[in-house]
Amino acid sequence: MNTLSAIIVDDEHLARRGLSVRLQQLPEVDVIAECANGQEALVAVAQHNPDLLFLDIQMPGMDGFEVVEKLQGDDMPMVIFITAYNEYAVDAFKIHAIDYVLKPVEDDRLHEAVQRAMQHRQQESSSAGKEKLVKLIMSMTGESAAGVEAMAEKGSNGGSDAWPEKITVKDGSDIQFIRVADIQWVDAAGDYMCIHAAGKTHIMRITMKQLEGLLNPAKFLRVHRSTIVNSRTITGAQTLNNGEYLLNLDCGTQLKVSRSYKDRIRQFLVS
Repeated sequence: MNTLSAIIVDDEHLARRGLSVRLQQLPEVDVIAECANGQEALVAVAQHNPDLLFLDIQMPGMDGFEVVEKLQGDDMPMVIFITAYNEYAVDAFKIHAIDYVLKPVEDDRLHEAVQRAMQHRQQESSSAGKEKLVKLIMSMTGESAAGVEAMAEKGSNGGSDAWPEKITVKDGSDIQFIRVADIQWVDAAGDYMCIHAAGKTHIMRITMKQLEGLLNPAKFLRVHRSTIVNSRTITGAQTLNNGEYLLNLDCGTQLKVSRSYKDRIRQFLVS
């Protein structure tokens, strides 16, 4: 069975150990580290690159929300908040938490949260069915089903106009159309994408894999597990001491290229 590597973050020792013991009963989870504060969590995430973070909210020094904020745009694991306070639930889901579990943690509730994380990973790693994908593209581009089929046909034949010219972002009752050409870069957290276009940031509920499938790979480059950049906005780059790159965009933003993508970006920079 595929397992989720996980890190537990809680300032209370007994809470960490109790959760670890419970998770040992779940074959879907492999606890690889335990952390007593937010700073330890940041170091552990950078070291282990876990799939999942069981994160307390109220901790001294750096609370759970600050931990997530510092992880945004980096190797962002899925987050399940484990807390004794229910008043933070709305804020938790605004920052893309997979689940929000109240202390004292019940076994059934913990198992439900883990299953939700497993389903989330499976959805990201497996391609959606054709019907689901067509509906998604229709909702994002405003195209009809026939239009989506035509786009797919052109794409399979190498057509340059196979990619949508706009995507649709819905925020409650508001609907905005974003020109793909205006997108500068995209960073991700969970099922939400922050689309930076024409000086504005739009929040969209979609996975990175789904959004990447709608962007022309000849123009949009994956530079990180959670970052895509429009190559036309890149004005230069800096080489870091570890051989990685820091990209400069025409809007003044700098984006770090992770090790997994540095070879591809090096080819782009020297071509």
